[in-house]
Amino acid sequence: MIQTNLHNHTFRCHHATGTDEEYIVQAIQAGYKEIGFSDHCPFLPYEGCKQSGYRVYIEDSEDYFRSLNDLREKYKDQIQIHIGFEMEYYPEYFESMLKLVKDLGAEYLVLGQHFLSSDVDHGYYSGVATDDVEKLEKYCDLAVAGLETGVFTYLAHPDLFHFTGDEKIYEEIMRKMIQKIVTLDYPLEFNRLGFYEKRNYPKESFWRIAGEEKARCLIGLDAHQPEVYADTNTITEIENYLKGFGLTPEKPVVKPL
Repeated sequence: MIQTNLHNHTFRCHHATGTDEEYIVQAIQAGYKEIGFSDHCPFLPYEGCKQSGYRVYIEDSEDYFRSLNDLREKYKDQIQIHIGFEMEYYPEYFESMLKLVKDLGAEYLVLGQHFLSSDVDHGYYSGVATDDVEKLEKYCDLAVAGLETGVFTYLAHPDLFHFTGDEKIYEEIMRKMIQKIVTLDYPLEFNRLGFYEKRNYPKESFWRIAGEEKARCLIGLDAHQPEVYADTNTITEIENYLKGFGLTPEKPVVKPL
């Protein structure tokens, strides 16, 4: 059973519930030894820009770190706590985003390529069903380029992109992405949230290819409610699912910024 999770959100992203402490208490009770909070990073790329409704607002980021640092001290003898963000890779804004999260005090970053261009500029959401091959290729290119920066710990829900076109084209493009990520020596996250809610991801053909390419993998809870930690049955299902593709999930390890 896994004892580390680095993909955990808070109420500050506006689509998760529960207090910071409830996540920690539930994790301890479920036998976790190490967790990382990686809420959606704040983002204000230019003056007058409206903040995204699915991210931590910049004005809430101080409370994010204050609360979690206090709880890290309170529970230091029971669990190891990391504080970071889940962040997209937008080439035109990357340096400013990276500076912002570092200045705020983030320890690590998880790459989650939710959009193909900045969400505050009404960018295309990767989870929308489409048969557009160019969009699929752009998703893969952004994911690889993000990892090539060397600042991310791993790629979250790598099969998020909801492609409804020719399956052979999907598999060809995804295989190329996986091969590049294997060369970069980064793990791919098997996303517990998508598996539990039966979303378009995790996608079976993606993980079959990952097994064939001998990719590294790990399990990320993508926790949006504290009680997720108590659901050990789903984790067992995931481990068995991955085993069917010759994959064994590894312990997530923070890559410090």
